[in-house]
Amino acid sequence: MSKNGSATQPRPEATDSKSSPNRAKNGSSLAKHKAAHMDGGMYAKEMRRLQVELVKLQEWVKHEKLKVVVLFEGRDAAGKGGTIKRITEPLNPRICRVVALAAPTEREKTQWYFQRYVPHLPAAGEIVLFDRSWYNRAGVERVMGFCTEQEYMEFMHSCPEFERMLVRSGIVLIKYWFSVSDEEQERRFQGRIKDPTKRWKLSPMDLEARARWVDYSRAKDEMFKYTDIKQAPWYVVNADHKECARLNCIRHLLSMIPYKDLTPEPIKLPARDRSAYVRPPITDQTFVPEHFRP
Repeated sequence: MSKNGSATQPRPEATDSKSSPNRAKNGSSLAKHKAAHMDGGMYAKEMRRLQVELVKLQEWVKHEKLKVVVLFEGRDAAGKGGTIKRITEPLNPRICRVVALAAPTEREKTQWYFQRYVPHLPAAGEIVLFDRSWYNRAGVERVMGFCTEQEYMEFMHSCPEFERMLVRSGIVLIKYWFSVSDEEQERRFQGRIKDPTKRWKLSPMDLEARARWVDYSRAKDEMFKYTDIKQAPWYVVNADHKECARLNCIRHLLSMIPYKDLTPEPIKLPARDRSAYVRPPITDQTFVPEHFRP
């Protein structure tokens, strides 16, 4: 039962009741709608509708000079990348960009921990999506022993203050945790093994993480205890069904930032210049071989 006594749906991983999507500032009404059963046609139609709304949000962010940061964290193969791809698909890459940092260099390891993330924060009128973020320290670094106990505890205490500082500076900070069940992760890993176009997604670190499922669960729960703060709460996405997770996450994201429709009016193309001009012979150009024709 939730805090208000209403029944709640089971989640693949244990979650703190404070991290319910119902905490959205202007999206509480979303929870009142009954969940719709998903099929291919409905998914495509709803995704199209939401992507149109994302473009409206983009124009509003640009117009109002907002600074938006969205963090995507969660289990391996939980669907973070797929959701990010659907968000960025219709948007202007000069306004909305993705940050997915590699492992820190030897030089970066000597810096203040948050230092390598700060240059990627948005300026006015920008949206930045972090495909994994500074929470690597609370997850993979903690579980795999890539940081000391002192470094880990320093992160747990300083991270909430760092995020409060970002919020005070005017940044809209939204944090998503993609939650997937043990069985579904296994199925997706097997799918990646069989598909040569996806095999690159499975790193030795992913396989090691698979063997340490309980350790990661413990690390995630501890992370939430310290960093699920009022100014920047965690929002958990039930990601066992990829398509539903994408739609639910995008819909929630849209609910978090009030916006108005600033879609430009349809424009009329000017008449083409028809002045005389003799172009060079087409044979002077080098064409890509046409193995495929309409």
